[in-house]
Amino acid sequence: MHKAEYSGYDILPILSELDYDLLDSDFECVPMLSVQPKGKQKGCAGCNRKIKDRYLLKALDKYWHEDCLKCACCDCRLGEVGSTLYTKANLILCRRDYLRLFGTTGNCAACSKLIPAFEMVMRARENVYHLDCFACQLCNQRFCVGDKFFLKNNMILCQMDYEEGQLNGSFETQVQ
Repeated sequence: MHKAEYSGYDILPILSELDYDLLDSDFECVPMLSVQPKGKQKGCAGCNRKIKDRYLLKALDKYWHEDCLKCACCDCRLGEVGSTLYTKANLILCRRDYLRLFGTTGNCAACSKLIPAFEMVMRARENVYHLDCFACQLCNQRFCVGDKFFLKNNMILCQMDYEEGQLNGSFETQVQ
């Protein structure tokens, strides 16, 4: 028996920086923190002012104030989020927004259609479902967060259909 759990934007796909080449080869994954050389101040690519701080960010062969290097979508400061940024289609992006815009999560286990990275999903073990597809595969009863369901022979079942199948022997005896 399982309980339905909601998985939002950031859950799928779960990728490490080492996996980035699986998404697309037309983007860069770039380390950022640099120490400013003494006596020679760099100009910020974002605001064009001199960077007077001891530490500065270097991204895309340019130097940036911490406040100027931001994600083009959510405006988060990329120096605070982590040590990596992503670029594609002339956008500077945080990991979350890169995956939301350009990543995919895979296919729905019920309908086999593609699930975009930005779409909210439900999970049952290794299976991922559109919210509308997360239902008993015998009676089509939809599940809500916290509802009990059973995963049998890679099918999602409500408690009533699972118990009925167990009683009439339509399922194998091995519980998944």
